[in-house]
Amino acid sequence: MADATRQDREALRQDWKIGVDIGGTFIDFCALESRSGRVASLKVLTTPDDPGAELMTGLSLLAEREGLEPEAISRFVHGTTVGINTVIQRRGVSLALMTNAGFEDVIELARLRMPDVYSLFCSRPEQLIARDMIFGIPARLRADGSEAQAPDMKAVATAVAAAKAKGAAGIIVSFLHSWRDDAQETAVKSAIEKLAPDLFVFTSSEVWPVIREYERTTTAILNGYVHPRVSSYLAALEHKLASRGVTAPALLTKSNGGVMNAAEGKRSCVQMLLSGTASGVIGAAWLARLAGERHVLTLDIGGTSADFALIIDGEPQFGTGELIGEFPLHIPSVSVSSIGIGGGSVASIDAHGVLRVGPESAGSTPGPACYDRGGTKATVTDAMAVCGWLGHSEMAYGQLRIDVGLARAAVAKLAERIERSVEEVAQAILDIAISEMFVEVEKLASRAGVDLREFTLMPFGGGGPMLGAFLAREFRMAKVIGPLRPGVVSALGGLVADLRGDFIKTVFTHLSPEAAPLLRACSEALSAEGRDWLVKQGHEGAAELRISADMRYVGQSFEIEVPLRASWVEEGKFTAIEEAFHAMHARLYDFADPHGKIEIVNLRLSALGAGPALQTTLDREEIAGIAQPEREIPVYTGKTFEWIGLYRRDTLHPGECFQGPAVIAQDDTTFAIPVGTQVVIDRHLNLHLTFSE
Repeated sequence: MADATRQDREALRQDWKIGVDIGGTFIDFCALESRSGRVASLKVLTTPDDPGAELMTGLSLLAEREGLEPEAISRFVHGTTVGINTVIQRRGVSLALMTNAGFEDVIELARLRMPDVYSLFCSRPEQLIARDMIFGIPARLRADGSEAQAPDMKAVATAVAAAKAKGAAGIIVSFLHSWRDDAQETAVKSAIEKLAPDLFVFTSSEVWPVIREYERTTTAILNGYVHPRVSSYLAALEHKLASRGVTAPALLTKSNGGVMNAAEGKRSCVQMLLSGTASGVIGAAWLARLAGERHVLTLDIGGTSADFALIIDGEPQFGTGELIGEFPLHIPSVSVSSIGIGGGSVASIDAHGVLRVGPESAGSTPGPACYDRGGTKATVTDAMAVCGWLGHSEMAYGQLRIDVGLARAAVAKLAERIERSVEEVAQAILDIAISEMFVEVEKLASRAGVDLREFTLMPFGGGGPMLGAFLAREFRMAKVIGPLRPGVVSALGGLVADLRGDFIKTVFTHLSPEAAPLLRACSEALSAEGRDWLVKQGHEGAAELRISADMRYVGQSFEIEVPLRASWVEEGKFTAIEEAFHAMHARLYDFADPHGKIEIVNLRLSALGAGPALQTTLDREEIAGIAQPEREIPVYTGKTFEWIGLYRRDTLHPGECFQGPAVIAQDDTTFAIPVGTQVVIDRHLNLHLTFSE
């Protein structure tokens, strides 16, 4: 009887998995109760002056509304903007750099390119390490990895003393050719730790051991620059969770779309700089697969920016060189393009009387004028309110009520200056925002070599559903799909993400049978490293190792990443490797040289530990019918106000359909449906929008 009672209690015990994502305006929660399949979501306004407080508020609200007890949380995944905001706001610590004597200007020279090649007035960004904090150490490895000169430890000691005297909190060590052999960097690091145990030290080879000293050095610098703030934030996060009674280990979303534990996050801070944007794409890919969509353009609009990414054949696209503020990040990341247009982007009139939108943002404090939190400047959100798309229901799960009068007052200040009506200026703000996004998306599509007419747009974030359908119509895209909870897709991404670790070895060899032993050895070393990483992360389930290579034709300056099969490397199937490279080169550049000689620069490996297999209760039977609006509302559609239908998302059923223009109000966002749009609800409660014009 006792055993039966214990089993009954065990069956009734809840098992919650929670994904959390902190943005510029809101912190988002997406929680799944595994046994029932019940999903709960929530938004809480951020507290910039007290990071982490909003997390505790959200957990309290989930406990109050959903009965979610801390001890019932079995998986807690957290994405944060602490790292990237530290770089953008330049609030990182003072660093010193030790490099080879004669190479002190490596980060200033960079790649000898101006940020904007079409502007005569652009300038390079101020570096994160001042020139007087860069110290040249007599030391040299040859290109083949042999030592030409051992590090001068007296010079190291002198540099350490100088760095401490100038207030350095940490030191980055980056020497030439350390991707071949990291012994010199390791020896210097050990010496620094003995001379100054109060300073933290990172070597370029431990952060990302890749060829090209500039890329390796800047990646290590970014890691060190954010390290103290990120590590202290994560320590505080773990403390707050423990004090709340959450026993599940904190997992962190990474730039590569995977997750890692907090212990690794405190050291590998650079891995999580793009965690929020990446997890949004991962969440969107999961939803797209659930809905049967293969090719998707994601549109994530928050308070400060709009982020775009491509999902091809159900998989997010990856790359390197994503910008963190003004600096390139050279670790694998989900390929995301961003522009400073968001719901909080401020509209202004320049000295020539031209209306502009962004990149300045009202953020969460004070926020758009219509939030009634002290904001007085007109924003994109205010323009939506003036045009009537917003203001008909509470927002952000009841935390915000739109004040249309305040929005009109903010836009009126601009209207007076250019002698236009308030509605005309509001519409112009929206048109400018959409046109700015159009330009950025067009660049993304051109780089990827895709035709967006073959893609479905998935808008999410607080602002994506407000503007997404208008952007899709400009591109003549096939369809728009609106997930059930678009406002918390980034939090969902963390919830469904796999453990993912990326590893690299530079081989720099011609693709030929003679290279077989080298490639095989490097592949085996990477595989061992990947498996070991998964073990350290505590992973015990299914795992997958994916191998790829950075390849180029001999004579090219840069390479492309080509997915490979492990058996091709293990068995020396060079013809298959060649064909894969030619095919990828042709896809990207519409050109391939079947007779050209090929170089392999790097071998890469991604180690994936499968995330939780989530089952929700969203799959419902479709019943055909015409959805009925709650009421009609006046909306300015470009020339005049029209009375259009207002629908409540929670009253729509699978199989129902209706015609735009319309507004769909829900707790986490608002969908704006343009004229000439057919809307159908599927069995997962997704909206499917198609255009008749």
